[in-house]
Amino acid sequence: MEKFHNVAQPILNGNEKKYVMDCLDSTWISSNGSYIHKFEQEFAQFVQTKHAIACSNGTTALHLALMGHGVTVHDEVIVPSFTFVATANAVAHCGATPVFVDAEPDTWNMNPLLIEEKITPRTKGIIAVHLYGHPADMDPIMEIADKYGLFVIEDAAEATGAEYKGKKVGSIGHSAIFSLFGNKIITTGEGGIVTTNDGEFTQRIRLLKGQGMDPDRRYWHPVIGYNYRMTNIQAAIGCAQLENIQWHIEQRIRIAELYKDQLQSCSALTMPVQKDWAKNVYWLFSVLLNDVTEAQRDEMIERLVRLGIETRPFFHPMHALPPYQHLQPQSEFPVANRISSQGINLPSSGNLTAEEIHFISDSFKKVLSDVLHN
Repeated sequence: MEKFHNVAQPILNGNEKKYVMDCLDSTWISSNGSYIHKFEQEFAQFVQTKHAIACSNGTTALHLALMGHGVTVHDEVIVPSFTFVATANAVAHCGATPVFVDAEPDTWNMNPLLIEEKITPRTKGIIAVHLYGHPADMDPIMEIADKYGLFVIEDAAEATGAEYKGKKVGSIGHSAIFSLFGNKIITTGEGGIVTTNDGEFTQRIRLLKGQGMDPDRRYWHPVIGYNYRMTNIQAAIGCAQLENIQWHIEQRIRIAELYKDQLQSCSALTMPVQKDWAKNVYWLFSVLLNDVTEAQRDEMIERLVRLGIETRPFFHPMHALPPYQHLQPQSEFPVANRISSQGINLPSSGNLTAEEIHFISDSFKKVLSDVLHN
């Protein structure tokens, strides 16, 4: 086995080392420094919002956004069941209750047609997740929110650069969050960011992320805050990544097109879609294994590892996880249940060559055929 093909790995092919060394030479290595302000400004410009607030990771970004919208104990927030656990956990961190909605069968995002029936007098807002790089259908979601006076947070953790009807995700809802973890389209190692056009909301977020300290009165803390700050070193890496962000996005799309070409003849697969109103940035190249059991999918994952190919299953739906099983009947989520059990993510790092994708695709098809016929 000559090379192990990871599902995702960071690509640091720009000025990352130069900017980090500049931080070290300046000794500005903690949560103050010029790169933080620069990164926030440039990220906001990329997403096309007025404000961006850097923080320690995508989960803290979600927690900050929810607190900024005033979510507290006894509130409810509508979230997709088919998402990464951080989306639901951030609601629980506020003492509120996540209310789950099933997925669309094609985009795998939250089904807007099922949202309204989940609204109660306790509902405070909606988190729309742009899953695996494809935007959620935002217009009907925003219309429902406007009708009931709810906020909308876009969870764009996996969708930096994706577009909905020509608008960048992160600029459509009342606020949005992004993850900058090492496997994301651009990275700061660990890191997150909140975007918004609301100045007052931005001030609340900045207060909360910095231990609740009054910006005009040092060591005076009018609220209970959190240490959710990003370091200058992380922001320096982010600035370098932003300089090459179009390249990073183009590589994900290139890889997706190569996989589609290699796998399109395989009738046992359902490919990821790109709606005519969407730009999918394919955070991971994700497919469904038609007519395959969860056990067979997991067997494929084990066999592919032995060939030097890392793959990953889809997320478990939130309603199936122990902390949330009691909230809603399992039968309400047939699409999320099916997608979760049949989904698999293929290696998607932006430095994969056409030859490597050909090898991965051929290996994948052979393993799938063996599993189906055994």
